[in-house]
This record gives sequence, structure tokens and C-alpha cells, in this order.
Amino acid sequence: MDPEPSRTSSTPAYSAPRGWMCTGPTQTARPRFFCFLLPGVHAADVGPAQLPPSSSTSPAPGPVPPPTILPVIIGKPEFPNTGWERIKELFNLKETWRRPEELINILQLSFLGAVTGFIYGGLPAARTYRQRYIQVSQAELYTGRVDAVRSAHNAALRGFIRYGWRWSWRVCLILTLFSSVNTGLSVYRDKDAVSHYVASGAITMGLYRLNLGLRGLVAGSVLGALLGAPFGALVIGLQKLTGETFREKRKREHRELYENKLEEWLARLSMTDELVSNLNSSTQQDEAIEDDERIQELLSLPRNTGVDQDSSS
Repeated sequence: MDPEPSRTSSTPAYSAPRGWMCTGPTQTARPRFFCFLLPGVHAADVGPAQLPPSSSTSPAPGPVPPPTILPVIIGKPEFPNTGWERIKELFNLKETWRRPEELINILQLSFLGAVTGFIYGGLPAARTYRQRYIQVSQAELYTGRVDAVRSAHNAALRGFIRYGWRWSWRVCLILTLFSSVNTGLSVYRDKDAVSHYVASGAITMGLYRLNLGLRGLVAGSVLGALLGAPFGALVIGLQKLTGETFREKRKREHRELYENKLEEWLARLSMTDELVSNLNSSTQQDEAIEDDERIQELLSLPRNTGVDQDSSS
């Protein structure tokens, strides 16, 4: 028979699983699976105030240095001159920390289209469903007038939600595509034109009728171009009556923002030069003062008597 293995061993009775540090009397006294429930404590996470008191012979721990925070490098502002730079600027929220007005207009137009489509498709459907329910339910028996009216209203509500949703997402999709293409063309070319509305209408309606095949694509594109031309002429005409178009207004705002950034950058640059020059002058003055103090200390030291005797002999 094999001898019974010894119960005493040099290894501890419990060892923490790999990747976990289970320390403290609470965690070591619990079973193994409790270590996964309790938070792990690492030696690097314990501050100087949380360390146990050490003996008099052990050196005191030094203060933990604070993390260094490097300054952000501020480069010279650049005015976007190409179309792709202007389009990238629409999605760059780090400088302005706000959404551009073009994107806000797209979101507002999409929301307006969704609400308009829901109402436009829901109200006629609600009326039709209510009338159809009344015609079909002539022979049904109700407990009272309130029950009959409630049933008719429920039928109208079902029709309103069903057909309102169908019209809502379609109108929202069409207006979102139309405004996105129109905004992209206007920003890329940096001007407003009726041709942008024509191209936006053709692309939007062509993609919307793409499921009908090539004929649907061509017919939708032609219809969208025909509807986009008068709409674009009307919008641009109304904008010119106010004095400037939307693109001219955005161009003026971008120019003012660029000039403000350039002035701020030049002010920071001049402040940095002044700071460097002040540091250099103060450093030279400190070095001169330290040299004078060292010379005075050397002069104040007592003379060596042995050297004096050798020189006299």
C-alpha cells in the first residue's frame, strides 16, 4: 500500500487563481469562488495612507508623484479651401463642440417629414377604418352606446397607426436623402444652385423606385428632377430676398471663425515668446547671483598657514 501523503506542505493551503489577487483576511478566509465576487486588491493600487505601519528599521515610503499632464499642442488654424476639407469639417466636433447648422437642418427636416407623413397617412386611414367598421358591424350587439363608440374609435386608431407609420418612414427617408445630397453638393461646391436641387431630386427618387427595376429608376429620376427644379428655384429666390443665401451666410461665419482662431493663435504665440525670453533673462540673473555668492564664499574662507610658510621660506 502506498503511504498516505503528508498533509503538511511548504505551499500555502490556498493560492489565488492566476490573474486575480485575493488579499486581506476577509478574502483569504472565504472559499475560492468568493474571490471572483470580491474586488481584487493589488499592491500598486494601495496608497501610502492605506499601507500598514512598518517597523522603525524599514524606510518610510516616499510620496507618490502626481501624473504629468502634457499641454495640448495648438497648431496654426487652416481655412478649408477644398470641397473634401469642407465636408470633413461638418463632422469635426472637437474644435467647435457643437453640431454644424447643416446637420441640424437635415435632422429637423427628417423629423418634420416623419411627423407630416404620419399625419398625412394616418388621418384618412382612420376615417376609412372607422366607416368600414361601422358598415361591417351593423349586426353586432353591444352592451351600450359607449361600447359601440369605443370599438369604432379603436378601429380608427388601428388604421391611423398602421398607415401613418407606412407614410411616415417613407417621407422621412425621401426628405433625408434629398437634404443630405443637396447639403453635400452645396458644401462641396461652396455655393447654392438650382442644379443641386435637380440632382438631389433625381438621385432620391431614383433610389426610392430602384426596387421596380431599370424603368422605375429612370422614371423616378425624371420625376425627381422635375420636382426639384421649381422647388430649388423657389428656395433660392426666397433666400435672396433676405439679402444673402444660406451658403453665403455660412461662408461669412466660417471666415469670421477662422479670423478669431488666427488672432487667438498669434496671441498665444506672442505670449509663449515673451515667457521664454523672461525665463532666459531670469535664468541669467540667477546664475550671476550664484556666481557672486560662490566667489564671496571662497574669499571668506581662511587662508592655509602651511602654504603661507612655504611661500615665505
